[in-house]
Amino acid sequence: MSFCEPWPAPAKINLFLHIVGRREDGFHLLQTVFQFVDWCDWLAFEIDDSGVVSRSGGLAHVPEDADLTVRAARLLQAETGCRKGVRIAIDKRLPEGGGLGGGSSDAATVLVALNRLWALNLDVDRLAGLGLALGADVPVFVRGHAAWAEGVGERLTPVEPETPWYALVVPDEKVNTASIFKAPQLTRDTPVTTIRALFEGGSAGVGHNDCEAVVRVLYPGVDAAFAHLARFAPPRMTGTGATVFAAFDSRDAAQAALADLPAGWQGRVARGLNRSPLMDR
Repeated sequence: MSFCEPWPAPAKINLFLHIVGRREDGFHLLQTVFQFVDWCDWLAFEIDDSGVVSRSGGLAHVPEDADLTVRAARLLQAETGCRKGVRIAIDKRLPEGGGLGGGSSDAATVLVALNRLWALNLDVDRLAGLGLALGADVPVFVRGHAAWAEGVGERLTPVEPETPWYALVVPDEKVNTASIFKAPQLTRDTPVTTIRALFEGGSAGVGHNDCEAVVRVLYPGVDAAFAHLARFAPPRMTGTGATVFAAFDSRDAAQAALADLPAGWQGRVARGLNRSPLMDR
């Protein structure tokens, strides 16, 4: 056997992130819009009959048994009784701790790809349900369409926000999501809104990110990234950071905003996508 042609695992951005409450189990209740961008990890699969799931590439410091890609494949085996095995080769391009959903997207790509390559024929609802067991934002990657999300992020309604060019700036920081959601200064009482109310003024400037104020205090590099992009367009933060982004009408304008980044920062121009490239693969 040999590895198949790679499958994409695209990044997501949160156009806004409102925390509207907290459940008794500690999970936060959110309202957000997920949109994809054309910046991807790439995963290839070598199928065999061994029943063994293994990994090559990816994040070396993450143990194989803890890797979401391996866990996704083993969950699919357990749920279906599949006896086939796979070696997953991960070309990791999305920055760790950047708020771009790289780990969740990788897991979703494993579920979608192996459903095809192992000939399991599960429908998308079943795959999304399995994805939710791996992470709250895995289902949006499985379903593959930009979405308004509520609950802990699992209740999805397809939407069609504008698709501008984005300048994404990733400072030399890795934000710990759990610590941000545990921060006592994090606000958790943004009023519940509706899709219509948020998009009436155009999707480019909807909402706000309730995590931003906390992250900018705890991670000075993220605050500096805001200051850098603010010279060109209104900046926003995706998820709990560290990635900060701004929307532009052209690739050239987005590229200009990435000039003169400090050493150690990453900059990327990406197009907003309402359909995931995974669906086309």
